[in-house]
Order: sequence, then C-alpha cells, then structure tokens
Amino acid sequence: MSKKKLFLLDGMALAYRAHFAFINSRLKNSEGIPTGPILGFANTVEKMLEEDKPTHIAVAWDTHEPTFRHKMDEEYKANRPPQPEELKVGIPLMKEMLKAWGIPCIEQHGYEADDIIGTIANGANADDVDVMLVTPDKDFMQLVHDHIKMMKPDNKDGGFNIIDREGVKDYFGVYPEQVIDVLAMIGDTSDNIPGVPGIGKKGAPKLIKKYGSLAAAIQDAPNISGKRAREGLTEFADQALLAKEMVTIKTDVPDVEDWEKLEWKGPDNKKLGLFFKRMEFRTLTRKYLGEQGPVAEKSGDQVDLFGSFKEEAPKQELDEEKVNYELINTIEKLKKVVQIFQDKSEFCFDTETDGPDPVIANLVGIALSAMPGSGYYVPVNVEGGLDEREVIDIIRPVFENPDSIKIAHNYKFDYLILSRAGIDIKGKAFDTMVAAYLVDATQKLKMDELSKGLLNYKPVPIEELIGKGKAQKSMADLSPDDVYLYACEDADITLRLHEILSKQLKKDELEEIAFNVDFPLMEVLADMEYKGVKLDTEMLAGFSKELESDLLELEKEIYEKAGEEFNINSPQQLGVILFEKLELPAGKKTKTGQYSTAESVLTNLAAKYEMPSLILDYRQLTKLKSTYVDALPALIKPETGRVHTDFNQSVAATGRLASSNPNLQNIPIRTERGREIRKAFIAEEGYKLMSADYSQVELRVIAHIAQDQAMIEAFINDEDIHSRTAKEIFSLDSIDEVTPDHRRKAKEVNFGIPYGVSAYGLASRLGIENSEGKEMIDQYFERFPKILTYINDTKAFAREHGYVKTMMGRRRYIPDIKSGNWNVRGFAERVAINMPIQGTAADIIKLAMINIHNWLEENQKQSRMLLQVHDELVFEIHESELDEVPAKIQELMESAVDLVVPLKVDTGIGENWLEAH
Repeated sequence: MSKKKLFLLDGMALAYRAHFAFINSRLKNSEGIPTGPILGFANTVEKMLEEDKPTHIAVAWDTHEPTFRHKMDEEYKANRPPQPEELKVGIPLMKEMLKAWGIPCIEQHGYEADDIIGTIANGANADDVDVMLVTPDKDFMQLVHDHIKMMKPDNKDGGFNIIDREGVKDYFGVYPEQVIDVLAMIGDTSDNIPGVPGIGKKGAPKLIKKYGSLAAAIQDAPNISGKRAREGLTEFADQALLAKEMVTIKTDVPDVEDWEKLEWKGPDNKKLGLFFKRMEFRTLTRKYLGEQGPVAEKSGDQVDLFGSFKEEAPKQELDEEKVNYELINTIEKLKKVVQIFQDKSEFCFDTETDGPDPVIANLVGIALSAMPGSGYYVPVNVEGGLDEREVIDIIRPVFENPDSIKIAHNYKFDYLILSRAGIDIKGKAFDTMVAAYLVDATQKLKMDELSKGLLNYKPVPIEELIGKGKAQKSMADLSPDDVYLYACEDADITLRLHEILSKQLKKDELEEIAFNVDFPLMEVLADMEYKGVKLDTEMLAGFSKELESDLLELEKEIYEKAGEEFNINSPQQLGVILFEKLELPAGKKTKTGQYSTAESVLTNLAAKYEMPSLILDYRQLTKLKSTYVDALPALIKPETGRVHTDFNQSVAATGRLASSNPNLQNIPIRTERGREIRKAFIAEEGYKLMSADYSQVELRVIAHIAQDQAMIEAFINDEDIHSRTAKEIFSLDSIDEVTPDHRRKAKEVNFGIPYGVSAYGLASRLGIENSEGKEMIDQYFERFPKILTYINDTKAFAREHGYVKTMMGRRRYIPDIKSGNWNVRGFAERVAINMPIQGTAADIIKLAMINIHNWLEENQKQSRMLLQVHDELVFEIHESELDEVPAKIQELMESAVDLVVPLKVDTGIGENWLEAH
C-alpha cells in the first residue's frame, strides 16, 4: 500500500501571495472581475497537484470573526491594512474553484487557519502520514516534525522549497520545538505582537540555545551579560510570555475534520473547466474542458506587465514579454547575479531602506535590472535576508566597474545609501528623475507618474506595502517575500524609463547638460548632504532669549501706538486697528471681506507710517525666532551631531538648486538680525569656515550673452557695475560724480530691466513717478543697446520654439508665450528673458562644485564642501590646508566657464559663517 501524502494549504497566505504576484497585471475578464490573484492561486494548486500528487488535501481559511488571540490581546493584528478589494472578490471565487477541484475548504470561527492546519497535521503525524504544510508563513516552522515538512514558495517559476527540521534550524538557528520561544522574543510586527525590546532576530536564537527556553531565560535574566537583553527580559517578561501564547499554533482545535476524510478523488473536470472558461484562463480551460479560452493567461509569477495597455495608448513600443522577478536569498544566487551584471554596459539599481532619510537610514535590500522584464532583489538586514557585509563585498565589483552606466530614479538617495554601506560607485550615472526634469521641468517627476505618462502603466504604490499615516510600517518590517516584486518592479520600470528618456535627451540636445553638469552633480550633493554642518546651539539659545526680549519690547510699543492690546498675529484684528482705529489708507479687502495686511500692503504704508513698520519688524523677528533660531537645533541628527539639508536639483525650472529640511537658502541676509543666524554655523575643531561668493554673476552672464560692449568693458576694467550704470543712465561725466542715491537707483535698474521690469514696476521699486521710470529705462537701452537686442531676440526665440535655453543647453518651456491674455503673456515673456541668465548662473556654480569636489577627492584633501546658497559656497577648510585650498577653490570657481568677462569670487575665512561671509 502506497504512503499517504497529506497536503494542507494556508489559503489566506497563498491568496495574498497571488495578489501581490499579480498586483500589476490588471488582468480582468469580460465581467470586470480582477482575475490575477485567482490565476496565481490556480497556478500554485495546479503545479502542486501535478508534481507532488497528494492523496489527501485541504485548504484552511481564516474567518472574519475575532479569534481567541483577539480575546487575549485586543491589539492583535490591529495594524493590518484592510483586505484588498481584489481579494474580497477573489477569495469566494477561489473557494468555488477549489470545490470544483474536489479540494475541501475548512474554516472555524474563533480560530485561524494556522490552528486548523496545526490540529490536522498533528493528528496525521501521530498516524505516520507524510504531511506537507503549503505556506509562505515562517510561523508554521514550529509544526515541522518527523513526518511534517513545510513547502515554502520560493517565488521563482512557481516552485517550492521543502523545509525539514534541519531547514528550520538553518532559518531560525534552533530546531522546531524552540521556534515558539524565538518568535516570542522577537515578536511579529505584522500581527502587532511586540516581543522583547532589545532582542532581535540574531540575539533571540542565541539566548534560547543557551537557556533552552524563554521561561529559563527570564528566570536568569538578572545574570545575562548583555544590557539590552537583561533589561528587556526583566522589564518585559509578562509581555514575552503573552507573546509566546499568541504565536503558538494550536494543535487541539475541537471539531476539526480528521485527516482521513480529506482524501482527494480528483476534480469535476466540466465544472472546473467552465469556471476557468468564465475566468478566461485559456490554458486551464483547454486542459479541463478541451476548449480554447478567449484570453491567454500568464503562468506562475511571470506577468505580462505592459501588454494590457498597448491598445489604450501605446506610447512605447514593447515586445510581448513576461517579467521574471527573482528573490536572491542565498549567496550562491547572488554570485550568479554578479556574474550576469559585472560586464553589463549599463544597468539599473534601486535600494530599499528602513527610512526616508539617506543620512541615517539602514539598507534593507538592493534591486537590479539590466533587461526590461527582469529584476533581482537582494534583501539584507531583515529576517530571511543575507548578511549586509557579505553582500556588499560580493556585489562591489558590479558598482565599482568604471565602464558601466549606473541608472536609478533619485540616484542621489541610492548613491548615498550604498556609499555609507561601503561601495564607491564608479562610472557614469543616469537619473531618470533628473533626466525627466531636464526634458520638461514642469512635469511630475515621481517614478509612478512618469511610468503612467510614458509607459501607460501604474506601478505598485509603496503604500500598498507599508501603509499610511500612524500605522505605516518600515520596509524592514516586511519579509523579502513581500518586498521583492515591488523592488524588482521599481528597477525594471526605471530601466524602461531610461530607454525613453535617454533618447529624448539626445533628441533635445540635452546630453551635454545631463552628463557634464546635472548627473555628475548628484554625487557631489550626496557627499555634501552626508557631511552636514555644525551648529553652535548655545549661541542659538542665547539669541532666542534676545529675540524674545526684543519681541516683548515691540509688543509693548505696538500696544501703546494702538491704544489697546490685541492679537498682533491676527490679520482681522490688525486690520481693524490699522484701517479703522488708526484710519490708515486701506487697500483692497480680501475675498472674505477683511482688510489685507499682507507684507506688500504694510511695506507701502511703512514708508509714511510708523505702525506698519513696527508690525513688519515684529513679523520678521517672530519668523526669525520660530523658523530658524528655535527650529534649527531640533534638526541636529543625534547620529552625527550636525544639521543635514537636502539639496534638490529638480525643483526650480531655472536649474537653481533648492534646499529643504531645513531650507538654508532662505536664511535672511539683508537685515542685521537675520545675519546673526549665520554666527550659529561653525566649523569643527581643527577647521575654519570659508565662504566663496560669486560677485554679480548674473550681470556678467548678461554681458556675455548680450555681447554688450559697454557692460563688457565695465567688467573687464573691474569697475563697480552699478556705478557705471548710474553714470550712463544719468549722463554723468565720470563715475566720481555718482552719488549713493544714483547707485541705488542704478542697482534696481541693473537687476530689473534685464528681467523685463516695466516702467511702472521700476517706479514702484524706487518710489518715483512712472515717467521717470520710463525715462531711466529708455536711457538704459540707449547706453546698453545689446541688452534690448537680447530681450527682443529671446522673446522671438521663445515664440518660435516654445522654450528658451541656457548657454549649456538647459531648457525651460514657456507655454504661455503666445497667450491672448496680455497679462499672462507679459509674465511669460519676463520668464523667458530671465531663464537663460539665471539658469546659466546656476549651471556655472554647479560646474564649479563638480570641479572643486573632484579636485578635493583626487588630492585627498581633508577640507570639504558643505553648503550651496544661491551664488555662494561654504566650506570647512582644514587648518593644515589654509595656505593652499582657499586659493584653489577661488581659482576653480573663477575658471568654471569661459566668458567674455571675468568671473569674480569674493572669499572669506572665519570661525563661523557670518565671520567668513
């Protein structure tokens, strides 16, 4: 008599696995039923029946009723996201399918599928029946016995890994009878079982092997040498013991079917075939019904990722292909992947981490793709993952190959993560986010949005894996089985985006700006972000008290002028005080009927009235205190003791860099109080801070682009450009006759006219009549005629081509340049005039940053570049390098590009940023 083989399937776990495997397929039948999960489940069952030929079989399911575990702890599974809609529809159909297959579905209120399986398996094991537990859930390893093994899907071609007692030991570090104690210590975040703080996946098996059980470890907790384990087991003993009860799979659930009644007698071919026909699974329909189904399905975990979108809007020519995403969870597999990638001329990579901050986040996994439709995911630092150091050592040659192009989306983040892990990435870089920004800075740059726009495909949103809000998990909380499809898809999609965007860069003549400026800059910015800058917190604390005192004095003065106390921060109350009680001339009211107390309104009034000036001072000091003085110390990372800003190169349409978290671009510089904040930015011991600031770089760019001889002459002769402009527009005989008022007005002209300022706009800025403003503009263009030519030529180019560009080819599209609305068109024209100037200035400092970074690296200098703020760079110069490095930095900045006028850089060195500036 042949040996009985009982197969017990964990229905819910396999259904979820099928859901995630087919989450991007969007397979639907003509009824609109999402059929991907059903197909995935069917493929698993079909493969198992064909290859393993069980004699007895059943599928156990959870119910929606609370279980005994919920009664023990009401927080059990509290963080679980709601069941996906596809499964709400799909699971009843899966059960219908199993019934046609002749496979019984078993469930019982008050218990989970795990407990039902545990009870049936325990009874069969006692009768010497060979039992296979078919599930991806590691908790089932506690049930493995002499006759009980586990079939764990290995996520490749629908295959399985067979786990016996030794396999459990390889996975957990202990044999099955001690798995419960290990699980109790480490807890289970997906089920909201806390475990013991301070004891992780490596420490728990060691303790259990040493003490034999959780109870014994708790009893001897005071004598455990490790502080975290000692304190954890002492303080959280009750929590650990409860966790043990929660993770223990029951093997004595009452009224459960006996294994002998689960004999499989085969399917009802007609019923099963008709089911598959309804689902429109061609191959399975043909097998069981002998008919051709209307739609070809995909098999296993290989999904036709893009095919279903072709008829909708084919924006990219894609072959009919199946994706092959593989989880690399052994060193042997990793070595094979490295062999595949080490000679690739280009490949895409993506990192998964346990947090969004690349300065402190830990690596969780690396995804790789070199061919559309393929992907490999290497998990580290998580349960079921590999050792990070071993992975880095093996994979390093792939990333340090100088001859291959490394592709990523938001490359700077991934570069910094791998750099911290010990990989020195070499070779050219390609960032699909930055490339898309270069192609069109107005489009949405997230990978999901680009995928929808360029590939007609919606990738898996990360929220489907980790959730949102307070319940959001970390990638480190998920098992590699749950992550690898998502991670591989990211790498695959990015590779496909690269194919499109690289062609577009070439077509739009953007390769020079991409490969010479923006792509090389990514690594420079990553290094700057990682280095951060030191803050003098004592100085800020003292400054905060000073501002608090100043604000109290201002408050008192404002109340005295108003004749009463009121909420200065309330626009409504302030409007009443200013425009009703004090009877100041009011401007337009807001849409809600209140008086406007906007800064522009108060600034106009402040020229004649004291109260608005006091309010502006109050607002400035309040913002200074809350936004910078009090906020900056809280942004110091404990891990580094420094503040790390995020430099974003794909925000400003002009190409200028943006700074956030914190924004160091907006630190006030025009007021004495605002400048004080720069005192707080200090150098590390053994270093000095250096400031290197381009002098009037945009005006020098205008001179070069416009080729205006008078302006060129002024810069070549190192004249003060504002005084020279004043001499010209006020028809003075020499610069010596220029007064401070002349120069002030000329400065407004210099910074206004080349950007399209009107006579009215100039008059408003200078507080003069419109006629005088028009006369100054006319005089300016008469003395600097090539500037007017530049303005007219640029507007004409924008009207003809729809965009303008910088000297190095960076583009900005101007869609409103032909607008019938003169106001909209006028703004578009000013944008068109401004962009080539401001954008070129931004490109110049980027080139300088790249050159300086490379020089410091190549010459192994200890000095480092820390900040970029508009036209200024801030460095920490090692005291041993003060004689060489500052001069070299100035030289590299002044020679970043060749202009017909010299670039000039002002430098300073000090203990803090203010002193250096």
